[in-house]
Amino acid sequence: MNKLIESIRERYGYSLVVLRGLVKTDFKLRYQGSFLGVAWSVLKPLMLFCVMYVVFGKFLRMSDGTPTYPVVLLLGISSWQFFQEATSVGLRSVVDRGDLLRKIHFPNYIVVVSATVGSMISYAINLVVVLIFALFARVQFTWRVLLVPLSILQLYALALGVTLLFATMYVYFRDVAHIWDVLQQVLFYGMPIIYPLSYVTSRGGLLAVLARLELINPIAQAIQDIRHNLIAPETQPTIWNQFDQWWIKAIPLLLTVVLLWLGVYVFRRNSRKFAEVM
Repeated sequence: MNKLIESIRERYGYSLVVLRGLVKTDFKLRYQGSFLGVAWSVLKPLMLFCVMYVVFGKFLRMSDGTPTYPVVLLLGISSWQFFQEATSVGLRSVVDRGDLLRKIHFPNYIVVVSATVGSMISYAINLVVVLIFALFARVQFTWRVLLVPLSILQLYALALGVTLLFATMYVYFRDVAHIWDVLQQVLFYGMPIIYPLSYVTSRGGLLAVLARLELINPIAQAIQDIRHNLIAPETQPTIWNQFDQWWIKAIPLLLTVVLLWLGVYVFRRNSRKFAEVM
């Protein structure tokens, strides 16, 4: 066992040191020059939450009718903002760190991982805020909170896989960033983040079928699982309680593995050419 730990340290020790340094630097530079600094990592999802809650919850009355809905909405927005920030910042990381990659020898994937880890730190801060809101809303936590880390790990794996894939494409085609900005808007409004899934499924018919099919999207499935396990297990539909067929339940998990594998494969295959292209 000691030999195994020692071999891991020898192989990845330098990479971990570089990763730690990049994460600290990126996180400091992200809010450098702003008056509120790190507080913006909390204020951005809170401001978006306020707008969405007033528009969709009050005016359009798209609510599940439970006292936990505001907390569920805040958790969904925070989870989506993590995915959005990780991919948007991460896809530019190789090009933005081009000078560093040419001067210092270390694995190229570290710059992508550092961007996603920095977003994860902001997400962790937001989760603390969500928990504070949940306590004020008198949320009854259950044993399912033990499953939340698994769902967060899946969401991170999705973000990392997509980011590795897009970071590779961005080296060759800068248009990827603009295309992804548009696709993010489509995904945001096409997933049950700002509107409760139960609001659509309760209407029955074709809309209910389409709403349930949204859970096949691994991003939507992971976010719904986080909401279900942490805040509202009785009111938040998930793929696990909406479908009986095991193969349907396995689709988002399989897509997560495929996206992560594809991102790693494409990035490793092209990473040696990055310095020449840039």
